[in-house]
Amino acid sequence: MSSGAIYTEPPDPSHAPVINEPAWDLALLYPMQGHWSHEDYLQLTDGTNRLIEFTRGQIEVLPVPTIEHQLIMKYLLKILDQFVDQRQLGIALCAGTRVYLEPDKYREPDIVFNFAAKHARSGKRYYRSADLVMEIVSDDPNSKTRDWEKKVADYAAGGIAEYRVVDPQAQLIVVHTLEGHSYKVHGTFRDGESVTSKLLEGFAVEVGAVFAAGRV
Repeated sequence: MSSGAIYTEPPDPSHAPVINEPAWDLALLYPMQGHWSHEDYLQLTDGTNRLIEFTRGQIEVLPVPTIEHQLIMKYLLKILDQFVDQRQLGIALCAGTRVYLEPDKYREPDIVFNFAAKHARSGKRYYRSADLVMEIVSDDPNSKTRDWEKKVADYAAGGIAEYRVVDPQAQLIVVHTLEGHSYKVHGTFRDGESVTSKLLEGFAVEVGAVFAAGRV
């Protein structure tokens, strides 16, 4: 971690560790919110399997996904991977692949796709933008706001051509496509319909099959 951003005041020596309390002393080894750097974030996420995103010096630890969420993600990744692999179009990956969007902003989408040329230009630690991302909305207010509002703006600013919001609670999938510097809705798809793509011609997904995959 970068020394300039570390909170260095030592903990109160009279405060002995208490069972069932957080390990406060460990937290003091990390930067305070608002003081995280690009490299601080990368070092932290290099060493954890938790999903953590970064915006303007602050980190956000995302909720642990449910089994439903993971099954939907597995299904979507499988069919996307088969489609792009058969046509040798590029690479599809799942969370937590870090995606750099703009200075001081990283997201970790549930699914990321890059055409072969963009993938070849990437480094080993993270993607610099992406061609397509998908987010599966969790059933909590923060996730809904993050996926339906904040990430629409973030992914557009990052130049991502297609952003899909998969919402199991609403039972719908919305495809956003980039026009200029903002998104337009390519389509809102529900049960009985097939999700189409402006970016990947011929790539279609049945909405009912997506949500059926998440049933435990």
